Amino acid sequence: MLSMYLSCFYQEKEGGYSVIFPVLEIATCGDMLEEAMTMAADCLAGYLYDAKLEKRTVPDAPEISAIDVDAVIDGESYESAFINLVTVDVAEYAKKHFEKSVKKTLTIPRYLNDLAIEKHINFYTTLQEALIQKLGE
Repeated sequence: MLSMYLSCFYQEKEGGYSVIFPVLEIATCGDMLEEAMTMAADCLAGYLYDAKLEKRTVPDAPEISAIDVDAVIDGESYESAFINLVTVDVAEYAKKHFEKSVKKTLTIPRYLNDLAIEKHINFYTTLQEALIQKLGE
């Protein structure tokens, strides 16, 4: 399920971008706008994922008219600002970034092992790719 929250992006005078989710009271940053966007999605996913694990109530996403970028931080400290909708599928994001790996031990024929080593094949990556393909993920 896609989660969406409004955030305030601030281009800092000294460079970089700050990102604040006023309703959630969380923030992140990035050196470039693209990095700030990526970090915003990560920040939102982490907050919502933790809230779900801890069974905390999350505030509803506000209407855009309810956010004033100048009221969030002092207007003298940034070059420009804009409001942006940040979206993330928390369940999918968690699968790739938050959930702990599980160790698996398996046995393969010796000739496959020898061929794979000879061709510098990474067993870990190969198994993950095969499972993702097989499961249609």
